[in-house]
Amino acid sequence: MLRRRSKAVKRTSEHRRSILSEMAQIMYGNAGIGLAAPQVGINERMIVADIGGGLYKLINPRIVKRQGHQVTQEGCLSVPDVCIKIKRAKKVAVRAEDENGKPLTIKAQDLLACVLQHEIDHLDGKLIVDYASLFQRIKIRRKIEKMKEGACDEKLRKSETKSCKLQL
Repeated sequence: MLRRRSKAVKRTSEHRRSILSEMAQIMYGNAGIGLAAPQVGINERMIVADIGGGLYKLINPRIVKRQGHQVTQEGCLSVPDVCIKIKRAKKVAVRAEDENGKPLTIKAQDLLACVLQHEIDHLDGKLIVDYASLFQRIKIRRKIEKMKEGACDEKLRKSETKSCKLQL
């Protein structure tokens, strides 16, 4: 699901509003600041984000303008204990619909711009590991294999998680 391009939402409904609310609760419950529908097994173009200034519930978001750049170390709720430096636009304009189907444009910068780009990447089947170098990907693959085997040192996992400021 995480590697597939999500389908556009044709119309809003009470069911989709409920999904967006549940996504927000999952995001908050995992100390995240963004979450995309594919991360919860739904192949539709919906995201939620909250960096502390209020909750955004967006349907069919798309980036219509990018400006500048910033490099941020990002983590992801779908790829636990992995942090990668990613170069993204410093400012973006995003067009979407709110949970009631009303069109809106968000002009975001800095952290909110980063979060929106990260979550829209999920809608396009892209993960943070896609930004990693070949060497980083090999290390990440080994780490995930060790975690699956249960051999990952808990202290190492906690220290790496703390070092990654953004858990999206």
